[in-house]
Amino acid sequence: MTTALIGPFEAAAILIVLAAGLGYINHRFLRLPASVGLTFMGALASLAVIGIDYLLPGARLSDMLADFLKGVDFQTTLMNGMLSFLLFAGALHVDWSDMRNGRWPILALSTLGVLISTAIVGIGFYYLAPLFGLHAPLTWCLVFGALISPTDPVAVMAVLKAAHVPRTLSATVAGESLFNDGVGVVVFGIALSIASGGENFTIAHAAWDFVREAGGGVLLGLAAGWIAYALMRSIDDYNVEAMISLAVVMGGYSLAQHIGVSGPVAMAVAGLIIGNAAAAQAMSDATRDHVMKFWSLIDEILNAVLFLLIGLEFVAVAHGGKLILLGAAVIPLVLLARFISVGAPMLTLRPIIKLGPLAMPVLVWGGLRGGISVALALSISQNEARSVLLAATYVVVLFAVLIQGGTISRVIIRVKARHPELT
Repeated sequence: MTTALIGPFEAAAILIVLAAGLGYINHRFLRLPASVGLTFMGALASLAVIGIDYLLPGARLSDMLADFLKGVDFQTTLMNGMLSFLLFAGALHVDWSDMRNGRWPILALSTLGVLISTAIVGIGFYYLAPLFGLHAPLTWCLVFGALISPTDPVAVMAVLKAAHVPRTLSATVAGESLFNDGVGVVVFGIALSIASGGENFTIAHAAWDFVREAGGGVLLGLAAGWIAYALMRSIDDYNVEAMISLAVVMGGYSLAQHIGVSGPVAMAVAGLIIGNAAAAQAMSDATRDHVMKFWSLIDEILNAVLFLLIGLEFVAVAHGGKLILLGAAVIPLVLLARFISVGAPMLTLRPIIKLGPLAMPVLVWGGLRGGISVALALSISQNEARSVLLAATYVVVLFAVLIQGGTISRVIIRVKARHPELT
């Protein structure tokens, strides 16, 4: 079968089979966190394909894999399909009372932190690229800053499941990643419109776009969540209530796209309401157990496919030596921007809330970039800067998932060893 004949069902089947097979190998032999293991094996598969093509030029496996990935359409698959389910499932398991204790850091990091990081990365990237014989206009460099600054809630929460951190800090990290994702998508859209010449930039216009999309997403999420809550409270049937939650995700996200508000923010808010108020007051014990297990299964399946896709997508940049070197040089810049964008708000908020000595290491090193950054980069239309931005994004994301995600547990252990009161 050629890739040209592979339809959506066949593509989905291939990805599920690969994810299941590689997931088994990881669980049975490698014992890496699922996100790390699947990304690692996907990247290895990409390198193996490239190596076979180098030894057997007539094989053209790289072209076949690239055609397959184009058929999958990572950007559309994630942004218009998987993202709504992943964000809702992630928010569903965040405890509202713990998150409320960390509300000020979450608010500051998901708004001011994203803007600070966007500026630092964008300006730094503008001066860094020419050192490798590459060039991108400042406006497009700021687009890169916007797409790489928000942490990926999927990647972050996959790491938090295995890390033993205080509940308030865990909820703060999860809450920040949920909401800075929505904010980051909004900032990216504004920056992309400016870079593409789609609008004349003014602070007032950008601020209104931000308030309309982010604020509208909050309102839509509140409305969808509370409607679902009212419906669930009036019945006791776990199959119907699971379908109601599914309707919130699919219908709510589609409506958000149609009316021009932030779907990611809406799904985060709706998930928090259903996972807390509805779970506590509108569901019986049996219903709550079934609904939570239903969403845990969806979360695990989509996570596996997402991180496998991230690894496989490495084939798109593995041939560009200068691009990979630039991406490697960008990694310290992104980490520095994350340190500053976290440190400045946390220093300001120190009199209000104390998250302890684990906060900075977890928020900085555990602030992983993931599939959302890749999807945003892929959404950029073809232009002189696209290949540069896309390559840098892939390298940063691979480093984040493989290196940061694979070592964050050790970082936490070392910090705890220096602070016995945390154990």
